[in-house]
Amino acid sequence: MTGSAARPLPGVWRQIREDLDTVVARDPSCSGRREALLHAGWHGLALHRIAHRQYVRGHRLRAALLTRAARVASGMEIHAGARIGRRAFIDHGFGVVIGETAVVGDDVTLYHAVTLGSRGWVRDGRGGERRHPVIGDRVMIGTGASVLGPVTIGDGQRIAAHALVLRDRPAQGTVRGPKQSAGRERSALHG
Repeated sequence: MTGSAARPLPGVWRQIREDLDTVVARDPSCSGRREALLHAGWHGLALHRIAHRQYVRGHRLRAALLTRAARVASGMEIHAGARIGRRAFIDHGFGVVIGETAVVGDDVTLYHAVTLGSRGWVRDGRGGERRHPVIGDRVMIGTGASVLGPVTIGDGQRIAAHALVLRDRPAQGTVRGPKQSAGRERSALHG
């Protein structure tokens, strides 16, 4: 992974401005910075950036209060310990959950109701306490998808809506969501 996990991030305010520019660039419904200021995904991410800075400085209560404010403002719960790379884009954001030891690379897109969570108190096999995923650069994770446990998702991976990922995935692939046939949907509607 070549993202933020390997190098320090720019100043928090500069990064928040960069996140705002990312909303303008990547959300087709957003016509400019003023409108982007109302984007819930940006609110949650901006508050997370500030909370994370407090968390790494050892101000855990301040970080927890900012995380709570972000949850109320955006409907997302991002633990202050999670590391999120540059130019992340969280579209809509409501219901997004990102755990404490998660690492998210640069230029990642998350849609609403995505979970980057744990499967309980498991060890990563390398002597650490990592319980959450590491997401590579330029990864797209669709609505309602869950990536659980100390797995690694390679750069450029695409994870479909409602997919459940419990194993490492290589770079440049696609994880499909649950299979639904049009015939089953039709019979459920008319049956």
